[in-house]
Amino acid sequence: MADGTVNEGRISHRGFASMNAERQRQIASMGGKAVPDEKRSFSQNRRLAAEAGRKGGQCVPDEKRSFSQHPELAAEAGRKGGQASHGGGTRPS
Repeated sequence: MADGTVNEGRISHRGFASMNAERQRQIASMGGKAVPDEKRSFSQNRRLAAEAGRKGGQCVPDEKRSFSQHPELAAEAGRKGGQASHGGGTRPS
């Protein structure tokens, strides 16, 4: 099978999507390295990052917010986030 994306039965050998996964990862990682840490506003200002997240969430109508429709999904995501930020351990009961 040739590398490439399929569109309406045709294979394209052009563009990011047609590259193999390893090459995509290499290119994608360059974006994060292009800006030094001190110039990344969200890494320096947690309040600004939280504010941006809230604004983004407000742009989505309530009926399209999966967490508002599925509180158990929100709880699960919160647990995963907490475990990831605290070394993967679980909280004591």
